[in-house]
Amino acid sequence: MRQIITFAIAAALGVAAPAAFARPAPHPASFPHYRVTVLPALDGGVAANTRGKSINDLGLVAGYSNAANGQRHATAWVLGRIIDLGTLGHAPDLASAVAWPSKNLLGMVSGISLVDAPDPGGGQGWSCAAGGFLANPGGHACHGFLWAFGRMHDLAPLPGGHNSFATGTNSWGQTVGWAENGVIDAACLAPQVRQFRPVVWGLDHRPRALPLVEGDTSGSATAINDRGQIAGISGICDQAVGRSSARHAVLWDGGHLVRIDNPSGAPYWNTPMALTERGEVAGFAGVPDDFDGNFTRAFTWSRSRGWTWIDFLPGDVAAIGTGINLRGEVVGYSNDGTNFHPWIWRNGQLANLDDLVDRSNGFDGTLTLADDINDAGVVTGRATAADGSRIAFIATPTGH
Repeated sequence: MRQIITFAIAAALGVAAPAAFARPAPHPASFPHYRVTVLPALDGGVAANTRGKSINDLGLVAGYSNAANGQRHATAWVLGRIIDLGTLGHAPDLASAVAWPSKNLLGMVSGISLVDAPDPGGGQGWSCAAGGFLANPGGHACHGFLWAFGRMHDLAPLPGGHNSFATGTNSWGQTVGWAENGVIDAACLAPQVRQFRPVVWGLDHRPRALPLVEGDTSGSATAINDRGQIAGISGICDQAVGRSSARHAVLWDGGHLVRIDNPSGAPYWNTPMALTERGEVAGFAGVPDDFDGNFTRAFTWSRSRGWTWIDFLPGDVAAIGTGINLRGEVVGYSNDGTNFHPWIWRNGQLANLDDLVDRSNGFDGTLTLADDINDAGVVTGRATAADGSRIAFIATPTGH
């Protein structure tokens, strides 16, 4: 969400790590080594601006890559093939992406795409552009999509709304995300004007709104598992990309709304990013006196163990937890005000993923963002190649 932009601002400003955030050195000896495979780009080579955002237990990776026309397109990599998932329209300036860990065992992929129709709100940017996911100079509306069995399906907003955003799909074909409704809300921060609600799209691709915490007016669903449990946020409209729209982290379970309360008490940036089949959550959360989200912290949560903060890598000041598997391994990324660092957390210990790379196969890039991990411990994300290109990767554990 907005944290992606906040990190970029912190890097541009050269924010230094406060001494209060210093942490002990990690213990890489307790982690496996990883063999890195670079994923190809849609233009036929290994080009800039490619990223893996999701990996399922069959090894299907989904994310985005620049197509031959220079536009970002949602992309899948499977069995050595690269697939351009396309867009929800025909205009040449449309873009699409898989923006969230979006995994199931049937190969269905969910994400976002600009559509041919203009946004009647005047190209307000919505979450798709305001969150930095898609460039939208043409002022198009943005819709969630479900890509299944070779076809991209449009996931409509709620009645009266113009935009939607899809984050994840389970093996039953249920997709979650958020969608505008028709309510004009003064709590929205311009250029956003309409409320948005957490939604589930069923097999008919029609949205159903989920309940919010009492007193809240907007929210988002960010992950769903095969048990039908859904993680997300509840708050007010605000930016439409986090901050006070994430007053509360929540879990919808069997018709009940469960609050996942941040023990720091900060009423902003409390965002689950991933959810296991056991109902375990990983994400990031706000800290007191940091309304703009410059110093968010990663966390994991379960009903049995409660909330656990994940420490920073030494020198880093902000972190996001992005993926979690059934082993309880969590991946994410953090920064020191200048550079991003990918990390993995397992058995209560933290390590920089780039420090664990076995480079005997000739990989000479630098891992920068860890976005997802499957139950075999394989990680996907973004790396920087030796020539400066931003490339997608998978990192496979090879043993100690």
